[in-house]
Amino acid sequence: MQNKNTPPKLLDQVRDRIRVKHYSIRTETQYVQWIKRFILFHNKRHPQEMETTEVEAFLTHLAVDGHVSASTQNQALSALLFLYKEVLGIDLPWLNNVVRAKQPQRLPVVLTRSEVREVLARMKDMYGLMANMLYGTGMRLMECVRLRVKDVDFERNEILIRDGTG
Repeated sequence: MQNKNTPPKLLDQVRDRIRVKHYSIRTETQYVQWIKRFILFHNKRHPQEMETTEVEAFLTHLAVDGHVSASTQNQALSALLFLYKEVLGIDLPWLNNVVRAKQPQRLPVVLTRSEVREVLARMKDMYGLMANMLYGTGMRLMECVRLRVKDVDFERNEILIRDGTG
């Protein structure tokens, strides 16, 4: 148990700040994981002792040695920017020397309206209802999973999304 006079540990501070800002539990998990990896990459140095060059080195390592996707590298960057700005109160200058992971050059596959209708028509029961709601409303999966009966107002044609993102 922690003494009342000692400040909370860094990762506890990160979790507390994420919860104050109402980020999702999945974001919290990922941000904490990326911050741990950053600290371990730099031999357990405290992030307050490190600056832009260490952040750039870590992100470059992810792209070059880790072969991560661009979105994964961006998630790690977001976690580190959150750590420095929101928890440590340090604004990092723009990161210029990061080797960026390559974005794949491909077009997304999009179904036609009739293909979507066919797919949705084949889905039954609860999964069919959820798929139709996801497609029709644009809500995210976890937002749909967390819906309660009282969140649906048939008279006003409204659905209340609790703890939504964005």
